[in-house]
Amino acid sequence: MDYDPLALFGKRLIELRKELNWSQEHLALESGLARSYLGEVERGKRNIALINICVLAHTLGVAPSELLDFGAPVPKPARKK
Repeated sequence: MDYDPLALFGKRLIELRKELNWSQEHLALESGLARSYLGEVERGKRNIALINICVLAHTLGVAPSELLDFGAPVPKPARKK
């Protein structure tokens, strides 16, 4: 399985949003971010900016690190010889 941080971030965002029983539309209204943008982030199609990670964390009531907790260790890059 390939390591895809954008997909993992999107999955984590969905988990946290659903814990609050919020729709994408509600998260968009609370955060000030466009629903279509949030949908692309949740599907792993957008590379989210750090400022938007902070906005979402604040909106969801979690630390930014919670959005980056993918539940699996990050693979180490291969060393070049």
